[in-house]
Amino acid sequence: MKSLTGWLLGLQGVAVYGVVGLLVFAEDALFVGFVLPGETAAVLGGVAAAVGHAVVGLVLVVVIGAAILGDTVGYELGRYAGPRLLALPMVQRRAGRLESARRQLAERGGTAVFLGRFVAFFRATMPALAGMSGMRYRKFLAFNAAGGIVWGSAVVLLGYLAGNSYDRVEHTFGRATALVVAGVAVVALVVWRVRRSHRAGGSDRSGRSGCGQVPGV
Repeated sequence: MKSLTGWLLGLQGVAVYGVVGLLVFAEDALFVGFVLPGETAAVLGGVAAAVGHAVVGLVLVVVIGAAILGDTVGYELGRYAGPRLLALPMVQRRAGRLESARRQLAERGGTAVFLGRFVAFFRATMPALAGMSGMRYRKFLAFNAAGGIVWGSAVVLLGYLAGNSYDRVEHTFGRATALVVAGVAVVALVVWRVRRSHRAGGSDRSGRSGCGQVPGV
């Protein structure tokens, strides 16, 4: 994580937009967001803007656009290649969490698409599951766009605010110390999100144990 932080914060201008946009897009589009650091990259894009390596308005546009476009690609992949995606070994190893995502989509519809944007595993899988379920694209796009705008704005601005602290630390103690501080902050954010996601998964499993089987999407 620290190596990613140092490398990305060493980029300037177009390179920042390209790398951040690609990671956010790939996290959502390729059904493997639980192994790609899209959210971390978006936060670091905000940090890069705060220290003058990019323009915060453009980072916001790139992150939000990549999030919405990536989800759209994920939706189409699920629509046309759903069974093959579900057969992937890395997906099979997460069958319990995948069932939780399917159940939430069945129960909440578009709201699940919106809320799924804020949990890493659901952010990676919900678009494809929506495509598999036959959800109308217009409905999916509306909730997807809303989630992308809220999530993208939140994570980039979080990084931008943290970047002001990064800049002050760098001027006082040097770049190496600033990178360590930024790395610790990003790791803490990721750990918090992962723990919250695991707690949600645990609650879902507890709910399953006390009730009957919920039909899939």
